[in-house]
Amino acid sequence: MEKYINIIEIYHSLGYIISGFIIFILGKIAYKMLNPKINIQDELVEKDNFAFIISYVGYFTALIIVIGGAIIGESYGFITDIQHIFIYGIIAIALLLLSVWISNKVILNKFDLKKEIITDENEGAGVIEASIYIANGLILYGALIGESETLISGILTFLIYWIIGNIVLVIGSKVFIAWMGYDIHNEIEKDNVAAGVSFSGAILAIGIITMNAILDPFLDWTTTLIDISLQTLLGCLLLPIMRLFADKILLPGRKLTDEIINQEKPNIGAGLMEAFAYIGAAILITWSI
Repeated sequence: MEKYINIIEIYHSLGYIISGFIIFILGKIAYKMLNPKINIQDELVEKDNFAFIISYVGYFTALIIVIGGAIIGESYGFITDIQHIFIYGIIAIALLLLSVWISNKVILNKFDLKKEIITDENEGAGVIEASIYIANGLILYGALIGESETLISGILTFLIYWIIGNIVLVIGSKVFIAWMGYDIHNEIEKDNVAAGVSFSGAILAIGIITMNAILDPFLDWTTTLIDISLQTLLGCLLLPIMRLFADKILLPGRKLTDEIINQEKPNIGAGLMEAFAYIGAAILITWSI
């Protein structure tokens, strides 16, 4: 059996899995500490707050993406790898929680995203917050893939990539909001889930494009910034084209904007179709570049 089963590798795999579970527990503790006014048990069980559930699942989805990046990245030996999983995992928890605060202050600054989710149980807001978590998880995943000469340089690169990624996310979201034919803040406050789903697709698309830009082996910061800028510009140009594609091909005879905002009951399916168009375009970009 030793010919076919490597016991050492199995032990290592179990170590990685256990480390991931511990990071999950730490992530839950950190979430509770930084959101002391939120009774997680009450939101999940007593209130059946689906908006919060979507956001909460988005947070842990982002966290598992980052843990995956720490595990499958360049190996430096089992003990060192475990140390890196905990170091990067703990930093990622802080950055994920910080990213939502930044987005609330900069991207969607006309209302309190957390209030919309907890007090109003706004599912559109919940989807948007989940997408912000996941987009940041993808950015951090891209930052983890690759080699670093030292742990300090690795952490520094990790943080700088996250900062760059969030700048791109803010700029891309602002451009998208300006380009849209309606006020996303107003629609979200009206509990328009379709608009929230659509906007979330754009946020995830920007996150995918940014992740792909920083996945390439690091050469120098000038090359990295140029690469991210070019791919972001391409994404900003292609996303409206893909929306037109969804409008004319995937939903013939109807206008997505009318389905999402210009009717008494917004069409969540139309919002999902638009989100798919953005995410599909982003994936197509990553495969083509």
